[in-house]
Amino acid sequence: MTAIGLINRDIVSYSNQCIAIKQYGELLLDTKTRPKNGVRKRAVLFVTLLLFWVMLNGTLAVDSFIVGIVVSLAITILFCSGLSFFTEFRATPQAFIAGILYYIYFFKELIKANFRLAVIVLSPLMPIKPGIVKVRTRLKSRMGRLMLANSITLTPGTLTMEIDGEWLYVHCVTVESTDIDEATAQIVAGFESYLEVMYG
Repeated sequence: MTAIGLINRDIVSYSNQCIAIKQYGELLLDTKTRPKNGVRKRAVLFVTLLLFWVMLNGTLAVDSFIVGIVVSLAITILFCSGLSFFTEFRATPQAFIAGILYYIYFFKELIKANFRLAVIVLSPLMPIKPGIVKVRTRLKSRMGRLMLANSITLTPGTLTMEIDGEWLYVHCVTVESTDIDEATAQIVAGFESYLEVMYG
């Protein structure tokens, strides 16, 4: 596949992901939780989408970053009523520090998950054990739960299929445990420890 073909594929994948995030968020968040300031709202949405672009591509290469800026700007203009990273965010020093630590943790888990998945794909035996596990979250805020679900989905090997109150149903390429507490500790706990400080 050519470089242009790869970029087009990434744009389509990214656009679909962002539209899905927007639509899902609008179901979870009522209009009272959305920022009222139009300019601030657009700026925050743009930054959020650009961060998702970097997460999805896993690179800060100049060409990829420029495409991310263009696509994020287009989506910001077309879907300016979408939710943002700061919806229901607790604007405290601890929350901002937790936000930085969350992204560090996310990228660390992203790298580890890519290596694990690469080992599985390259192994002649294909040691996979796909399945759906049920996990619990302590998060109370709707935005916090949405961020958790997307963090799990953006990490290779896991996909959040449904959120039902405090319960999340996650599809895993390799199921390590079907016990709720163990699966929660493996999949949810790391992200949750930061998101709880950020959103509650």
